[in-house]
Amino acid sequence: MSSPQKKIGALIVDDEELARHVVRELLATHREIEILAECANGFEAVKAFGEHKPDLVFLDVQMPKLTGFDVLELIGEDVCVIFTTAYDQYAMRAFEVHAVDYLLKPIGKQRFEEALEHAKRRLGEQMPSAQKLADAARPPQQFLERLVVNAGTRVTLIPAAKLDYVEAQDDYVALASQGKKHLKQQTIASLEACLDPHCFVRIHRSYIVNLERVVRIEPYRKDSRLAILSDGARLPVSRAGYARLQSLLEERK
Repeated sequence: MSSPQKKIGALIVDDEELARHVVRELLATHREIEILAECANGFEAVKAFGEHKPDLVFLDVQMPKLTGFDVLELIGEDVCVIFTTAYDQYAMRAFEVHAVDYLLKPIGKQRFEEALEHAKRRLGEQMPSAQKLADAARPPQQFLERLVVNAGTRVTLIPAAKLDYVEAQDDYVALASQGKKHLKQQTIASLEACLDPHCFVRIHRSYIVNLERVVRIEPYRKDSRLAILSDGARLPVSRAGYARLQSLLEERK
């Protein structure tokens, strides 16, 4: 006697109730899929993922506070994803480049079936990182407005304008903001590419600073200087970093 087929656990994540309803209805004929939870925002999705460990996630890209990319980054685990999105040429291009399935709203039945079959074949495969997807989906000249940090069960959102400086720590960065430091798994080079270069400058191989926080530059050792910030922090400035800093400060005059 053959054993019953193992069900595929799924999450539906979308801030629009109608959109969740459509996905639920389209899944109704697929008895192999078990809907474990429906989530109306990214915070609920991160919590539900930890509780249910789904095999498959239907994930809205554009949600308030936490985007679909933020959710994937916070989950921090490989999971098979079908993104749902309103027309967004950059997001769709990113999904196509990384061979990730997506559904364009309003979702049609035939396209849904194709995406679901593709996703089922890919269950258990390694997915591209959320960071790569987010970077590829971001339109040119559109920079981060806030950073998302996951510390255990707590999610912290740091507006870019409140970021004082960034310090590299191997494969992590320490984000200094309002007297606190938040550790995030990301390289300083990839974060630098996401920050507005008119507001943030790489002053040293290990430091990026918010120009608004720089009070003065002091000489330190031969060919090096210190940037003194408004909160009293003292950051090393390399020769190349000083040239970049000077250039940006001149532009602001």
